[in-house]
Amino acid sequence: MGIICVNDTRVTNDRSSYPRLNWAALSQAERDAAYDNNAAVKNSAALIAERNQASEALRASRKSILDVPYGDRERTKIDLYPATDGTAPCLVFLHGGYWQRNARDVFAMLVEGVAAHGWSVAIPGYSLAPDASLTQIVAEISHSLDWLAQNGAAYGISGPVILSGWSAGAHLVAMALDHPHVAAGLAISGVYDLAPIRDTGLNNALKLTDLEVAQLSPLRLPAVHKRLDIAYGTAELPALVFDSIQLHEARVAAGAPGRLVPIEGANHFSILGELRRPDGALVDIARKLVG
Repeated sequence: MGIICVNDTRVTNDRSSYPRLNWAALSQAERDAAYDNNAAVKNSAALIAERNQASEALRASRKSILDVPYGDRERTKIDLYPATDGTAPCLVFLHGGYWQRNARDVFAMLVEGVAAHGWSVAIPGYSLAPDASLTQIVAEISHSLDWLAQNGAAYGISGPVILSGWSAGAHLVAMALDHPHVAAGLAISGVYDLAPIRDTGLNNALKLTDLEVAQLSPLRLPAVHKRLDIAYGTAELPALVFDSIQLHEARVAAGAPGRLVPIEGANHFSILGELRRPDGALVDIARKLVG
């Protein structure tokens, strides 16, 4: 067993634990299991229920501007949580769900973390597969950032934008990092190569094309030379850990700035607590992304 040293953090590199390195030999069930976060985290249902309840309570209690359309589709709306200071940094958070589940409203609880430090937060929604292709979803994120650049000041949000996202949202962060309104990014527990996804049941809704795998996989694209910190939980599925390490190493090789941040003991769902708590590790990382 080898050891990878990442930013002075020792990360176990048991090659046998990475299904991506032996992908062709895996059965369909093994491929599906490699990306099944809900099954991998035994108390995932309870964690999701708590997240949803906390988000409902926050949306009802915190000063906010909800359901503002940035596009003309049902889900192309954005929730805004402006800070007292309109020039404060803004965390734009992109939700996960393998591009086919969840919605912006059930992640409102994440506002608590950076808002405690005087930040604004914006949470855009986006269309989901199979009603939209991944190409369309990526375009909608860019559109939401265009809208925020043009209209944010009117809603009290005009500071630098730190783009963050979790799971599929982390993939969307990597794809939108080059947007001119984004100062830096924080990608959490993401998937950065779509080729294996096409070999799982997740593709039943996504119907990924060869062109989409080539053009929408951050690991297959030139590095964007903006700061991108990549975080993952050490208790995540090995396929997601693998992608995080690979993307960071590819960016280092290209001279692109950013850190790889393993969160010790965190799984795919509990890691969000580090962005939700004012003293969370991911809140601290986000704050340091403002140059």
